[in-house]
Amino acid sequence: METLKVGFVGAGFIARFQVEAIKQVRNVEIAGVTSRTRAHAEALGQAVRAAGVGDGVVYDSIAAMAPHVDAIAIFAPNFVRVELMEEIVEAVKQGAALKGVICEKPLGRNVREARRLVELAQEANLRTAYFENQLFMKPMRVQRAQLEPQQRTMGPLVLARSAEEHGGPHEAWFWDPTRQGGGVLSDMGCHSIAVGWYALTPLGKPPTFLQPVSVSAEVALLKWGLPEWRQRLLDRFGVDYSKTPAEDFTTGMITYRNPETGQLVKAQFTNSWMFEKQGLRLFMDGMGPGYAFEINTLASSLQVFIGDVAADAIADAEKALEKATASRGLLTVHHNEADLYGYTDENVDAAEAFLAGRDGFLPWSYGLEITKLVMAAYMAAERRQTIDLTDPQIQAELETYVPLIQQGRGAEVLPVV
Repeated sequence: METLKVGFVGAGFIARFQVEAIKQVRNVEIAGVTSRTRAHAEALGQAVRAAGVGDGVVYDSIAAMAPHVDAIAIFAPNFVRVELMEEIVEAVKQGAALKGVICEKPLGRNVREARRLVELAQEANLRTAYFENQLFMKPMRVQRAQLEPQQRTMGPLVLARSAEEHGGPHEAWFWDPTRQGGGVLSDMGCHSIAVGWYALTPLGKPPTFLQPVSVSAEVALLKWGLPEWRQRLLDRFGVDYSKTPAEDFTTGMITYRNPETGQLVKAQFTNSWMFEKQGLRLFMDGMGPGYAFEINTLASSLQVFIGDVAADAIADAEKALEKATASRGLLTVHHNEADLYGYTDENVDAAEAFLAGRDGFLPWSYGLEITKLVMAAYMAAERRQTIDLTDPQIQAELETYVPLIQQGRGAEVLPVV
């Protein structure tokens, strides 16, 4: 079996999660690692070798790593991705024989950045894979297969609802809207918008088959705008939401049109950094004529109970659940989060695609469309109106639009107590 040798750019949370995923993939190995922080790269390289998923050689730069890998995966923060891709293109021009490049969601902080990344990949003639793990979740794929007879007989889903919620990100740059690209809508709304679109897509059609018609959305700063929690955020991460706030809650609705039948269907999304339950929850459901599905990742087949007297026995609650908020009481436990959330299967898809000389199931052009929908949601929230995506003027505006929150002007749209 041919193996894809991947080089990681970035050594933070998502890169560590991907190591766990690749432990379950037969034809991918992590051949190299590079990061802006050498110590992080060294730690990740050690984890790669300990997991037996590659040599994890630490390189000082993309230029040094590129000749030794088949593909590069960009897992670095949002605000450096364009410059990193420019380095990858230069490495190809210097002779690196790369088969493809992966980018973790979101593709860009705005449409201009996302489009630039697509153009750079085309310039270097690289195959691409946009990593949106939730479309690869086995529960999502299985429900589509299970309900295929109903969909073919009764018609496709007409309503999808999706949510990703937890208590807040791990690292400071996620909280900084000028570096991350916004708040929870930028960070997690891209997930829920993508999976809602996919859930509604008729069987056998590509992920962009349904045409976006309109977007309405709201953003709010609820918990993390309160003085006590704002201070905690400042003390822990150095981010001051009294000056540059970002939203910790968003909800919205996107209407899509089936170009073959003219039918309109709707996808609702909700995202939160103020979810006060066990930890990360992914929730999706869908309604069709006479049938439905529901996915809730907090409904695990395994739960454990930790009493007060034994609470100290859990040193790290996140061993049980990503972004866990408690170490006692009735706890949800997932034995294989990397597989449950779709990370394993997105790596399988990328490897098969690149080795065959084609784009992944979700190419970067798809990531660009998701970025456009996220920007339309910010625009709807700012203007307090439904955005008509069939309007050529709106499409032109989205090309250069940068949300006020992303500009560091969130106080103009997010009241702070």
